Amino acid sequence: MNHKVNIAIQVLPTTEKTHPYEMVDKAINVIKNSGHNYLVCPFETVVECSMDEALKLIADIHHECYQHDTNSMLVNIKIHSHKNKDAAIDDKMAKYK
Repeated sequence: MNHKVNIAIQVLPTTEKTHPYEMVDKAINVIKNSGHNYLVCPFETVVECSMDEALKLIADIHHECYQHDTNSMLVNIKIHSHKNKDAAIDDKMAKYK
């Protein structure tokens, strides 16, 4: 499947010394630096990319957070895909802009 998917990523880190939001910010920065279209929401960040890129992004987020004060993470993931076309954030959000 070469079509873009929407992946919603919620990172819930456990830390000892820093506020968990600092690790969430690191995860969002990984997404930002990936170059993919994304939308930060209050409970999760939604990204448009291929399925392979989505899985790499999840691995990159884990790597980045574990390089810092994260001891464990619960990562909730939702994926929206179509068989014959791209899934786009704007398909869901355009009417609210």
